Amino acid sequence: MALPPLDNHLLPSSLLRNHNVENLLSLKISTLRSLIQNSTKLEIIHLDYVTILSFVPEILANLTSLQQLSLYHCELYGQFPAEIFHLPNLRYLNLGNNQNLAGKFPYFNSSAQITTLELAFTSFDGTLPASIGNLESLDWLSILQCKFSGSIPSSFGNLTRLTFLDIGNNKFKGRLSSFLVNLTKLRTLRVGFNVFTTDTISWICKLSRIDELQLDLINIGGEIPSCFANLTQLSKLSLFRSNLSGKIPSFLMNLTNLGYMSLVSNHLQGAIPHCLFKLEKLELFTVANNLLEGELELGKFLTLRRLVFLGLSYNKLSLINGKNPFNVSLSRIRLLGLSSCNLNEFPHFIRDMVELSDLLMSDNNINSFPTWIWGKTNLQSFIVSNNSLVGKISPLLCNLKSLVHLDLSFNNLNGKVPSCLARSIKSLQTLMLRGNKLVGPIPRTYMIRSSLKAIDLSYNNLQGQLPRALVNCRMLEFIDVGHNQINDSFPGWLGTLPELKVVALNNNYLYGSIKCPTTCTFSKLHIIDLSCNHFSGSLPSKTIQNWKSMIASNENQLQYEDSLTHIFVKGLSYLSFCMFNMGDLYPYKFTMFNKGSVMVYEEIQNFYNLLSIDLSSNTFYGEIPDVIGDLTGLVLLNLSKNMLSGSIPSSLGKLSKLETLDLSMNSLSGKIPQQLEALTFLSYLNVSFNNLSGPIPQNKQFSTFQGNSFEGNQRLCGNPLSKQCEHDAGSPYTPPSTSNGDEDYGFFSELIFDWKVVLIGYGGGLIAGLALAKYFRRRSN
Repeated sequence: MALPPLDNHLLPSSLLRNHNVENLLSLKISTLRSLIQNSTKLEIIHLDYVTILSFVPEILANLTSLQQLSLYHCELYGQFPAEIFHLPNLRYLNLGNNQNLAGKFPYFNSSAQITTLELAFTSFDGTLPASIGNLESLDWLSILQCKFSGSIPSSFGNLTRLTFLDIGNNKFKGRLSSFLVNLTKLRTLRVGFNVFTTDTISWICKLSRIDELQLDLINIGGEIPSCFANLTQLSKLSLFRSNLSGKIPSFLMNLTNLGYMSLVSNHLQGAIPHCLFKLEKLELFTVANNLLEGELELGKFLTLRRLVFLGLSYNKLSLINGKNPFNVSLSRIRLLGLSSCNLNEFPHFIRDMVELSDLLMSDNNINSFPTWIWGKTNLQSFIVSNNSLVGKISPLLCNLKSLVHLDLSFNNLNGKVPSCLARSIKSLQTLMLRGNKLVGPIPRTYMIRSSLKAIDLSYNNLQGQLPRALVNCRMLEFIDVGHNQINDSFPGWLGTLPELKVVALNNNYLYGSIKCPTTCTFSKLHIIDLSCNHFSGSLPSKTIQNWKSMIASNENQLQYEDSLTHIFVKGLSYLSFCMFNMGDLYPYKFTMFNKGSVMVYEEIQNFYNLLSIDLSSNTFYGEIPDVIGDLTGLVLLNLSKNMLSGSIPSSLGKLSKLETLDLSMNSLSGKIPQQLEALTFLSYLNVSFNNLSGPIPQNKQFSTFQGNSFEGNQRLCGNPLSKQCEHDAGSPYTPPSTSNGDEDYGFFSELIFDWKVVLIGYGGGLIAGLALAKYFRRRSN
């Protein structure tokens, strides 16, 4: 029996990750087993977009006639049975977009007939076995964004029939040329977001048939290689953060088949070549986050009739409107990135761009909205943060019924938050209004089945209570209302929201004890910031025990939804991940006091392991509960500036991932537990101004801390203090009273730090940031 042709939608699953397709069918695992048992001669199984929500049944390995197995986006989990790879007639295997499905490659026999392996967006891991070279019939291999590591085996060179290779977003290392030399039939090569070395790039230039080349994060260095001029069939080129310098070479413009060109986040200088406008097939062009300069007439891009995505953000360009060269309504541009382009107004031709869906104009000097903007009802992303907008937010904004992401942060907007934003825009997922001068209550009405995932209203002057109707936002992941004037008790009802991960209520006028009913579990909570409020009472052991997601960092549970999902279109591929400066579209940003400084965390959805509790600058009393030591995923714990007493629990020594521990300015007594020496990641410790006594531990991490970590404890002794342990006298320290709710909270609560901070990088563990120096006194009632 001849195989039918493969469906076109199967092959490009790593080209197209269509998040908007819902699984409309479901299949019980028992039903699937029955089907398999009664159909032992099955040759083709295609169940794409059918919700199975189960492990892959091992009985599939009994289907010796099976030739095609496609289980794309079936919500599978568990360990994939390795025996299925050994089915004697298997040619096509597609397991893509099952993020909780794990597995490893087995030993491949030389008799294997597999031509297509599609495992993109799964949790397969381990190294590639040398036996993969036995798959000499393999034409398509995609393991994009899995968890593979190690080097590529030399036997990879045996895969001479490969035309499509996508190994991006793994942890591979080694030399690129070692496995490319024999792959002369390659049409698509994606190796970015790994740690390959570029011993020579000339091997790539010998791939004469190459159609798509993605080398993101490969440290090419220097100018764009001149040999790229020989890749005359190239239609897609992505060199995101490849350490490139020099000018954009004019020879690229001779690659007349180019449809996609992404040169984001390099050090490119000079002007954008005018010959760019000769590339008539160009659909995507982005040079965001470089050093390009000169005047550029925006209207010229409208001559590129196929252009869909245009990214010019974060350069030194001066954009001028100029004349529209043809009927703007014919433009196909959907996503327009003009952030930090020295603009004082919205370019007037935007009014007539009928297909525009995503408008990114952060970091300009725009002070008002044109009236025609409220007629752009197709807008899905409207990002105008860090501008000079003044006045009230017009309720006409709610005419934009297609909005998914709205970000007007860091402007000078005043008045109230239009209640219709939460009430009438069903598609709205992110609402970002932080850093304005907004007043009045937080909108009180939220539609049932609201799409909201992130709400950031911090650094405003909002008053009143938190609206209980937020419980309708069942998809909410992130809420930050810090630095306002919210007057309410602890909102334990937020704990019923099944996806909520970040709760920031700091610097408000919240009061009372932390009470939480049995339904308040905060099942995915991993950051809670209640600092600088009026909370009192003891720390609630039972509530803290419910924070199960802090026991260990489960990436599948804590990761955030991708804010770019709505702009994926057919054939675009994941090049769109690096089309624009990442700050343009990622809405999850967070400010937190850490390691003695205020830090701003950008693109926070990448930091799954930032598990943090900050209850500082309140009036909590009593002992620190032992159960905090069970939250073994914690990275930051700040209980400073309270009225806590008793000893430091030795159970804190179980917090093996802890990097910041601040217990300063309390009434803690007793010795510093020796168990804390086991905290090998601890880089910031502050137990100053308590009643601690006895010797300071001298081993491991404690030898790295300075004297100010221990000052104000007159009965402590030993290095790094000057006091030797044979002298043990002095009066205990009494912390300042914080009982007067409208008075000073202590030094920290007098400070409100400016939020305009640049993130300088991230790595393993907690992110490094810049301390803010600007501060002013807390607002009074």
